[in-house]
Amino acid sequence: MTEKILIVDDEVNLQEAVAYHLTRQGYDVVTAVDGKTGLDIARTAKPDLIILDIMLPGMDGFEVCRILRQEMTTPILMLTARDDEIDRVVGLEVGADDYLVKPFSMRELMARIKAMLRRVRLLREEMIIHQPLDLTDDKMKFGDLEIDLLRHEVMIQGRPIALKPKEYELLVYLARHQGQALRRESILQEVWGWDYVGDSRTVDVHIRWLREKIEADPTVPSRIVTVRGAGYRFEG
Repeated sequence: MTEKILIVDDEVNLQEAVAYHLTRQGYDVVTAVDGKTGLDIARTAKPDLIILDIMLPGMDGFEVCRILRQEMTTPILMLTARDDEIDRVVGLEVGADDYLVKPFSMRELMARIKAMLRRVRLLREEMIIHQPLDLTDDKMKFGDLEIDLLRHEVMIQGRPIALKPKEYELLVYLARHQGQALRRESILQEVWGWDYVGDSRTVDVHIRWLREKIEADPTVPSRIVTVRGAGYRFEG
């Protein structure tokens, strides 16, 4: 099945150039030049990946990303016009999966798109292949924290908490290595994939999000602790 990619960017020349290269690679491409239109198209076209510029007329890319992430798990690659760390951090915080600074080479863009789509395909295949048959082995419990692997749900004191897809994958990976000190690079490779082209700060951002949702006091974490000079350790 042909994968569909939505491009939301008001720079028409760039949008057309990216669309041209994606079409040549065999992707189905849809486009929008403003945030509201992009949001509407994403809801109706159900793309497999979204390329989203930050600087958009009307509704900016951060707001579009925040709304999309509440409604769907589609991978989002954000584009920023300047190499500003705050843009990258905010982009990750509102739910973007990756970011790319303009100007960029088409080769790098295509590589990132292929890597993101490959991870989605592998995750889907893994979910099918490893669909548990024995429901008694589908839950991990750590005190009042429970991870339901079959339902992809996390609960604290019996109440479900909302996790983004990557937060859930990260928590499951940490839980399966309870008590082990895990380096950021290892976490990045195992959770995001060996071909992920971002940096280890992505791990720090997602760890912070998880702590805010599963720790009694995120400022003094007891479930996910920092191991100085190494990375993180899940205590349970």
